[in-house]
Amino acid sequence: MHEAGLTVDPTFRVGEVDPRLYGSFVEHLGRCVYDGIYEPGHPQADERGFRRDVADLVRELGVPILRYPGGNFVSAYNWEDGVGPVEARPTRLDLAWRSIETNEVGLDEFAAWAGGLGIDTMLAVNLGTRGVDAARNLVEYANHPGGTYWSDLRKANGAADPHGVKVWCLGNEMDGPWQVGHKTAVEYGRVAREAAKAMRLVDPTIELVACGSSNHAMPTFGTWEATVLAETYDVVDYVSMHAYYEEFEDDRDSFLGSAVDADRFIEDLISTADHARAVGRHSKRLHISFDEWNVWYQGRFVGEEHLDFERAPRLIEDVYSLTDAVVVGTLLNSLLRHADRVKIACLAQLVNVIAPIMTEPGGAAWKQTTYHPFALTSRYGRGTVLRLASRAPVHETRRWGEVPLLDAVAVNDEEAGGLTLFAVNRDRSEPMAVDLDLRGLPALGAGAHTTLAGDDPDAVNDAAHPERVAPRQLDEVKLDSGRGQVVLPPLSWNMVRFSAGS
Repeated sequence: MHEAGLTVDPTFRVGEVDPRLYGSFVEHLGRCVYDGIYEPGHPQADERGFRRDVADLVRELGVPILRYPGGNFVSAYNWEDGVGPVEARPTRLDLAWRSIETNEVGLDEFAAWAGGLGIDTMLAVNLGTRGVDAARNLVEYANHPGGTYWSDLRKANGAADPHGVKVWCLGNEMDGPWQVGHKTAVEYGRVAREAAKAMRLVDPTIELVACGSSNHAMPTFGTWEATVLAETYDVVDYVSMHAYYEEFEDDRDSFLGSAVDADRFIEDLISTADHARAVGRHSKRLHISFDEWNVWYQGRFVGEEHLDFERAPRLIEDVYSLTDAVVVGTLLNSLLRHADRVKIACLAQLVNVIAPIMTEPGGAAWKQTTYHPFALTSRYGRGTVLRLASRAPVHETRRWGEVPLLDAVAVNDEEAGGLTLFAVNRDRSEPMAVDLDLRGLPALGAGAHTTLAGDDPDAVNDAAHPERVAPRQLDEVKLDSGRGQVVLPPLSWNMVRFSAGS
């Protein structure tokens, strides 16, 4: 058995958790919208065509904000196509994912559905094929109370009250050559700045996200941010980042160490943003919107060029294993470790497409393995992230070098007087005994230990076996004068919740 140790003291803080750290993403891609959240005629469909069973799972997932409508999709999307009488809306070719877009669901339907679940909408504007004019008109349509052309059109379309969208993405992955309307950093920086100015003139209360690099490996990473932020720093609130991870052949240990790269990416982006702050003599510090992240087996995707145009095709419907769920747990830990600067994050995506929720047309909806660490972290990972002192064994990985076998983060809920520890044992065969020093929190009682583990690292959930991989309770973690020990099973995600007690 491995031995490790963690010391937690409330004096040493990282930052407050913004609830929007637990956001997700709905793109008009594959079956995320159609046959996902929306399926008229399904036995569980409501009067608007949205599936109640899916809505229940989304509610339980604990998502406070949803990015919409893309993604690559948005860079050739005319938002006006998705408003007004459904029967009068045009059917278009979606060039990003080579699909047929019927526009049955648009902003009004989506915002009403999300709002009914208590979820805020985070809108992306098209800065690929469009620009300033379409962006400012969309803000007027979504947020202006009335008495103008676009706001009155919203009212005429049945949305009497403004949608009140507060967070807006200035395009999507505009550094990527795959993007419709791809731009150089100079081109994007200029249009993003002018769009931001016009959008804020319509609604000064909105928050804006500038496109950072699409991934850490982009050859322009760093120089892209420097150029874009030189133009936009004073008119935006966040810079975005995207990252996806997958297991490559015979290299599971590197896959389990993915959060090491996520940590480095976040810290590198913080450095580039702070460099722009220093060069521009700005007083504010930009925060990060990590608005696409997940495990995604991109190597299994045939590529857009091989797709035929069809409505709601089955695209990128990865089925997740126990191992994938453990990795998602470490990526959530990475977000929490940087809670002082990462304020928004979006698990991509919500339903069917690399998603924690799966559905079948006319049939069941169920939780993938990755649903569980996300839902539990969203529910209990609220409060102040504390800086841990950790000792743990390490092992060598092919991609990331030395990686600690223990990945952990602690969140202090000062209001309730409790502490939640999220911990992963990356070792695939040996349990890990972790000595805990919680003397800095003397009011804590015993901890409830929840784990996601099992004998089969490749076990998955499906419609026939939706609970094959699910959390289970282990023995309480007892404390004696602020000290205790928790044993983490091999290859496991764990949550230990300490509440105030004797």
